Amino acid sequence: MSVETVDTLVVGAGQAGVAMSEHLGKAGVSHLVLERSRIAERWRSERWDSLVANGPAWHDRFPGMEFPDCDPDSFPTKDAVADYFEAYARQIEAPVRCGVEVKSVERHVGRPGFRVETSQGVIEAQNVVAATGAFQVPAIPDLIANTPGITQMHSTKYRNPAQLAEGAVLVIGAGSSGTQIAEELMLCGRKVYLSVGPHDRPPRAYRGRDFCWWLGVLGKWDMETPGPGTEHVTIAVSGARGGYTIDFRRLARKGMILLGRTVAFNGTSLSFSDDLAMNLDRGDASYMALLDEADAYVARNGIDLPEDPEARRIEPQPDCVAKPILNLDLWQAGITTIIWATGFSSDYSWLKLDVFDEHGRPKHQRGVSAERGIYFLGLPWQSRRGSSFIWGVWHDAKHIADRISTQRKYNEYRPSGQKAG
Repeated sequence: MSVETVDTLVVGAGQAGVAMSEHLGKAGVSHLVLERSRIAERWRSERWDSLVANGPAWHDRFPGMEFPDCDPDSFPTKDAVADYFEAYARQIEAPVRCGVEVKSVERHVGRPGFRVETSQGVIEAQNVVAATGAFQVPAIPDLIANTPGITQMHSTKYRNPAQLAEGAVLVIGAGSSGTQIAEELMLCGRKVYLSVGPHDRPPRAYRGRDFCWWLGVLGKWDMETPGPGTEHVTIAVSGARGGYTIDFRRLARKGMILLGRTVAFNGTSLSFSDDLAMNLDRGDASYMALLDEADAYVARNGIDLPEDPEARRIEPQPDCVAKPILNLDLWQAGITTIIWATGFSSDYSWLKLDVFDEHGRPKHQRGVSAERGIYFLGLPWQSRRGSSFIWGVWHDAKHIADRISTQRKYNEYRPSGQKAG
């Protein structure tokens, strides 16, 4: 049986895989992109119905294409984002093969390259790019046992309020996903509890400019390393309903019940850390710090942007913060659904290579693995703060394509007069 060969195999056809294909194509590198489902599948089938991008259309895109039929300052829907990547793949003529799952990647013995076992046969490749991104496997802490009468789901399984049984809802995790889902449920008349951990909350906009613009001009997107203790800090920001600044105190004033971090379950009741006020204060501090930097930038550069004193108003402390709930009986509270908005973990079990640290995280330098020929793309902080964002992954892909192209030239070199063997 013949074995298919390719110079570079890209695993995954989300934003990372499509970006990788563009740059490999420009570099003249023969490649193939394998996707186990459809291009940008997670945008279609693992997100809730009303989700929109957290960044405006002018910012969260690739340089080579704007969002069609979309106001640059609006926030594209999840389907518009998926359509965008499909259209981009067609535009660059990306060699994407859908419906093919990569089962394993192993290094050849005694010769360069890798043996890649897929659901449709074996492929041999000189290079493999793991472009499966940062959001692979839903992470649910092993905290609450399966309990009759209570449905538990990860945020990737939530679609809309109508899908949930009647009753109150507990959302655990107050990043962008958890907060948007919790507010959507509250606006539909549900009683909602929201467990809030440490977080940063930037302004959606300040002085007439979106926070994405502020992070750009302040050089924060290009930060190469996170500050101490900020590697995995949750960011609470939203593009929903035209975009707005997330303010947990305002949500509490509208009826949402805030809780601290969820820490234990005894079979009937959940326990919460007494850290709610501290977590909100931390979010406020990050918010105010960005406003201060923005004001300093305006003054230093003499930019004519309108004052925005209302942005500095902090809502009064709600009762659920002043007198936090530390224990909650789920049945007495009428909770019938728990939604875990607790992020994701990685699954690289198909990479049968020594390229991970003791925690299972890829060992790499800007996506370049210590194992020659293995590359990673779409990781948080891969080269900078913006690496896991749409535009950031495009720039990281260019770096990897350059490395692959350069290495290829060395491999192809033969001294003058010597033919390739």
